[in-house]
Amino acid sequence: MPKYLITGTAGFIGFHLATVLLENGNEVVGLDSINDYYDVNLKYSRLKQSGIAREEIRHNELTQSSIYPGYRFIRMNLEDKEGLVELFASEHFDYMINLAAQAGVRYSIDNPDVYIQSNIIGFFNVLEVCRHYPVKHLLFASSSSVYGNNTKVPFSETDNVDHPISLYAATKKSNELLAHAYSHLYHIPVTGLRFFTVYGPWGRPDMAMFKFTKAILEGKPIQVFNEGNLYRDFTYVDDIVTGIVKFISQFKPKPDDVNYSILNIGNNSPVKLLDFIEEIEKCLGMEAIKQMSPMQAGDVLTTFADISKIQGLCDFEPQTNIGDGIQKFCDWYRSYYN
Repeated sequence: MPKYLITGTAGFIGFHLATVLLENGNEVVGLDSINDYYDVNLKYSRLKQSGIAREEIRHNELTQSSIYPGYRFIRMNLEDKEGLVELFASEHFDYMINLAAQAGVRYSIDNPDVYIQSNIIGFFNVLEVCRHYPVKHLLFASSSSVYGNNTKVPFSETDNVDHPISLYAATKKSNELLAHAYSHLYHIPVTGLRFFTVYGPWGRPDMAMFKFTKAILEGKPIQVFNEGNLYRDFTYVDDIVTGIVKFISQFKPKPDDVNYSILNIGNNSPVKLLDFIEEIEKCLGMEAIKQMSPMQAGDVLTTFADISKIQGLCDFEPQTNIGDGIQKFCDWYRSYYN
């Protein structure tokens, strides 16, 4: 079976992806810095689900999972180029899936330094190790935020994305440019995945679904930006993971060609923010206290993925409607925090 390096496995999507690949019998090394951008206890809880005990984790040392024989985890920063080189030199990975990054559009407005370190320098180090220790395929997380306030919908991979409206989006666009140059110069098969508002169990506390659910259950008000007149292409995490696994299994590099591509991976069905909140209210059996607020700096009005490209490559088809997805999240939330 192939060996994967997945970065960000204490994070939301990385945790779910690693679990599916391990259940399918693959060998996985997970990597994460376990930074304190949000509650580290949630990150350690995700790792525990994968058999990685908090007390056994050491910086730059591999920890064996007690649940999956094929899973080992290492706590490491992508900015640690020497550590990455040592890891690649000793492990000989077949695939690398880079999901580690400093996330958050709004956080990037007040904390730009960390985005440059993690998302630019860290990603440069990823490209460098894949250059010197070649992999069959490098996949990395980009974001729908690169589309900025494009008015043409749905968003297509051929659209102009030269006008990011947040630093976070700018770092993701720079990742795409750097990856293209490395793929061209060093013949690395690379795919960037533009994720569209991923949600589901074990999700991130800085995301709207988590914030709204927590506030409603605690009887606290929620901030509803732009009076709720925002649309998001909410995509359930299992659909994202299924799409990634399908794409990897069906990917065939073209000989003597630049194997570089960008793919939207979303639900192809935007939901109005007020309708999204109403679905959460239904699942919780409680009404939200709404504080209507103006548009937030760095935010976009609409996200809407044209997914025809990935559908043509691997039969990707989202299966989870917003009502079912929110119910699964709310069930998990109440169970985890009970």
